[in-house]
Amino acid sequence: MQLLHWTVGLVVLLESARTFDSAHGAGHAGALIAFRLVLSACEIVAALLFLIPASSVAGALGLLVIFGLAIAVHALHGDFRGLEILVLYGVAVYVSLAERRESRAAVPGGTTPID
Repeated sequence: MQLLHWTVGLVVLLESARTFDSAHGAGHAGALIAFRLVLSACEIVAALLFLIPASSVAGALGLLVIFGLAIAVHALHGDFRGLEILVLYGVAVYVSLAERRESRAAVPGGTTPID
């Protein structure tokens, strides 16, 4: 599970940095470019939080919200390319979050902020 956590965190961090970098020349309207920049910047922050053990729950919740927003925006624009990757990232983050909660519950007196 640690391998899944670190892999998804690093891959999402890399992909969000690529999205942030490529948003400038994407050929979209100004408002959409700004939205992509803000969303990818938030995704970078959430991915970093996800990778830090003390803030991984907050990062996971942030990533899930961001993936949901990205899926909704893509769907509203009729662009369904790549949505399966966002769904896969979301599932991996959710599994990591659930495993963290489960492992904390197994420790006597262990709680998490999502309990």
